[in-house]
Amino acid sequence: MGKAQLVVGFIRGSHGFQGECKVESASGEYEHLLKLKDVALKHGDVLKETKVESVSLGHDVAYVKFLGIDSDEDVRKYRGWEISVPRKYCKPLKKDEWYIEDLRNCSLIFEGKDDPAVFDAPKVLGKITDVMEGGGGNLLEAVLTDSCDRKVLIPFNKEFIGKVDIENRTVQLMHLWILE
Repeated sequence: MGKAQLVVGFIRGSHGFQGECKVESASGEYEHLLKLKDVALKHGDVLKETKVESVSLGHDVAYVKFLGIDSDEDVRKYRGWEISVPRKYCKPLKKDEWYIEDLRNCSLIFEGKDDPAVFDAPKVLGKITDVMEGGGGNLLEAVLTDSCDRKVLIPFNKEFIGKVDIENRTVQLMHLWILE
């Protein structure tokens, strides 16, 4: 299937007794899941490539039948697994949207324009390691490089995050005080 796989959903449980899975979309949108054909099911380092037999949509859920998952007992084995597909089958992005996989390993930088300690060039503060859901929106998890690899969570909104440059693998932090 290739390396450029992105997570599009998660198996949450069974629907009926014939191996149909309840799937939660990673993006919150479901229409693009109707086009799924070949997928990779992943849990940690375990990967299982399979085909999609059918997809139907419910309210905030997709019901997906995978080849080789034929009973409620089979579905239980895959509960919590990620569903990955090639990028072309993912939800199309709008302006100021990014895939989580593209944000991972971007450098967190600070340019210092609004800070008394102005830097000549952007200062690399650390790396983005993940994006997670928080109560008020998404949070960027970053590991800071100059403080014994301390992890911080940064609200992923315009108040705290400036330019996101996927091509150059950088995410701009607007204020240093958020790291305290």
